[in-house]
Amino acid sequence: MNAFNSLLDGFGTALTPLNLLWAAVGVLLGTAIGVLPGIGPAMAVALLLPVTYGLDPTGAFIMFAGIYYGAMFGGSTTSILLNTPGESAAVVAAMEGNPMAKSGRGAQALAAAAVGHFAGGMVGTLLLVALAPTVADLAVDIGAPDYFAIMVLAFIAVTSVLGSSRIRGLASLLIGLTIGLIGLDQMTGQQRLTFGSLHLADGVDVVIVAVGLFAIGEALWVAAHLRRRPPEAIPVGRPWLGRADLRRTWKSWARGPFIGFPFGAIPAGGAEIPTFLSYVTEKRLSKHKDEWGKGAIEGVAGPESAASASAAGTLVSMLTLGLPTTAVAAVMLAAFQQYGIQPGPLLFEREPDLVWGLIASLFVGMVLLLALNLPLAPLWAKLLRVPRPYLYAGIMFFAAVGAYAVGGEAVDLVLLLVIGLIGFGMRRYGLPVLPAVIGVILGPAAEQQLRRALQISDGGVTGLVNTPFSVTVYAVVVLLLAWPLLRGVLPRRTATPAGARETSGESGPRTPSDPGV
Repeated sequence: MNAFNSLLDGFGTALTPLNLLWAAVGVLLGTAIGVLPGIGPAMAVALLLPVTYGLDPTGAFIMFAGIYYGAMFGGSTTSILLNTPGESAAVVAAMEGNPMAKSGRGAQALAAAAVGHFAGGMVGTLLLVALAPTVADLAVDIGAPDYFAIMVLAFIAVTSVLGSSRIRGLASLLIGLTIGLIGLDQMTGQQRLTFGSLHLADGVDVVIVAVGLFAIGEALWVAAHLRRRPPEAIPVGRPWLGRADLRRTWKSWARGPFIGFPFGAIPAGGAEIPTFLSYVTEKRLSKHKDEWGKGAIEGVAGPESAASASAAGTLVSMLTLGLPTTAVAAVMLAAFQQYGIQPGPLLFEREPDLVWGLIASLFVGMVLLLALNLPLAPLWAKLLRVPRPYLYAGIMFFAAVGAYAVGGEAVDLVLLLVIGLIGFGMRRYGLPVLPAVIGVILGPAAEQQLRRALQISDGGVTGLVNTPFSVTVYAVVVLLLAWPLLRGVLPRRTATPAGARETSGESGPRTPSDPGV
């Protein structure tokens, strides 16, 4: 009951007029940016991160929560209307949502997605309230070897989950770890990879890395494959659901959170796997199997509910352990560090007003998201008619302004361009961006925990595996690494399910026909 009493105090913080304003602004801005093609929640949060520099920490993170969920809904909007997912978690929504839109039922698809986000977010946040304090209490006893083991698990998991090519995932992770090494050694003060530049002695700001890899890299990629004719927006009409639609969707909305939340809470879980599992589950349970592939509304409601609950799950490990499991959580972790706040087991004790105000604002943000986006859905469709040259020119302008605002140095703009070119190259050769961001964020922390663990054991490698928790985590790591070999030994199915190729992760270079290009 202590958690729910703290939540009531958090509502006292979140429901102040000023914080309500920041929540509404966050939802509106997040949806407006997330609804644009090729821009997902991570890029939206990264682009708007400099906007919050003048706010107090509580107001800033309440605004971030609104941006997060608003951008997720915006990505689903482009997925449904234009078959152009704004993020990877919205890919599944396009499978049934876009056929619905083409058949004149785009309004119902958008409404099912909006209510799904609301239901999934509400249930997921309730689970966050119930589980996060318990996880934080258990995490207090975790030492340096345990933290390092968890970070190794995050590194291995993020390279294994994203796409079918582990080599590309590891290459992306190494790029991030290398960028994270730039600057002064925290323990010896020795310069690393600074090339004699005093500006690089402080390292590369995570905001510049995130904006460069996401925004600049995507803008350069789209500019290299820009189509002359912009896509036509599909009119959506007035969003509403009839009784028949409600009868078909309410069970999907209820099932989605219990599929999405666990995957969001584990390292590198993300929303891609639970949205696909929700889609498969709804397809198997549906009584209207002939509609699948042609516009089954359950195929929108279930995955969108799972995606929203997964977003709440990512906050469990981010707030209690300081481990970002998605790109958005990585950017939010960078925002915490900008304010001198370190998420972890003691965060709930040191910053209770901020944490519980943030969690309470998630409930407020869900209500605002539903209230704002149901009537504004036709407006978002009109925004999609902006010609892409103007669209991405604006993105690069705001990215440059945001990068310059970080330190007020012109060198930051050069770094932004260089990292943007790296992001462009990663897209060209099919390297996922998330492992690089995770490497930049967790790389220095993992190095510090590793060296602490070795110091405690006088340099003995056995100091890394001297606790039951670390041994268990490394066993999971070994299982993840050995799974491809075990899968090859296990008997294979004689038939491949239809559509398996289309729903598998991206393993090769992107082409101009990819979604978001």
